[in-house]
Amino acid sequence: MGSDERTTHFGNRTVAEDEKAGLVQGVFSSVAGRYDLMNDLMSAGIHRLWKDAMMDWLAPRPGQHLLDVAGGTGDIAFRFLRRAGDSARATVVDLTEPMLAEGQKRAEAANLADQLDWVAGDAMALPFSDNSFDAYTISFGIRNVTRIEDALSEAFRVLRPGGRLMVLEFSQIPNDLLQRAYDLYSFNVIPAMGQVVAGDRDSYQYLVESIRRFPDQDRFAEMIRAAGFEQGKYRNLSMGIAALHSGWKL
Repeated sequence: MGSDERTTHFGNRTVAEDEKAGLVQGVFSSVAGRYDLMNDLMSAGIHRLWKDAMMDWLAPRPGQHLLDVAGGTGDIAFRFLRRAGDSARATVVDLTEPMLAEGQKRAEAANLADQLDWVAGDAMALPFSDNSFDAYTISFGIRNVTRIEDALSEAFRVLRPGGRLMVLEFSQIPNDLLQRAYDLYSFNVIPAMGQVVAGDRDSYQYLVESIRRFPDQDRFAEMIRAAGFEQGKYRNLSMGIAALHSGWKL
């Protein structure tokens, strides 16, 4: 890398910014077929409850149009449409086409086909007009974005006035002893399970490293405010293993 080249983190590695997207695509292409299993390993199976909590706070309404970014398997979009009803729509965007393909294979995708769009796209340069969506969600995806600030700015741009941002992401436990215990589990158990279950230790190693690199709850809340969102709040889930962030475009 040249001395003037901008760098970022890929897990614990330092890489050129223009390399990260390809590396992330490699990880998620590798795990796409077992993505739900990956989330089960990362969260001890609790990610489904966290996603339900996200929908509880979002409170989908009839007629709304959701943009779910990094949502390839459709988990959030399906939940949203089940709650919002037949007049709602959801657009799922993912950088990794194999992830979108996995989502489209699911039975819910066929049942909800008239209300769903699947788009390959980049969170930092969304292929949509300004003021297009009522809600923007991103679940366990924003920590993989090269420039988080750009993704938040894009979220603000494509939301309509009165629209809502919701981010679900692994976070930091506000108790040092519990955080150390979770780190021991993350770094020693999860990559080993990834090797046994999926034959892919490296991807799971990256994923646990990326969690530790992600800003803590207060720093990320400040990034959301800096992007223009108001009434920013967050809720810790499972003692802070994950956090749910909310902000409004007013």
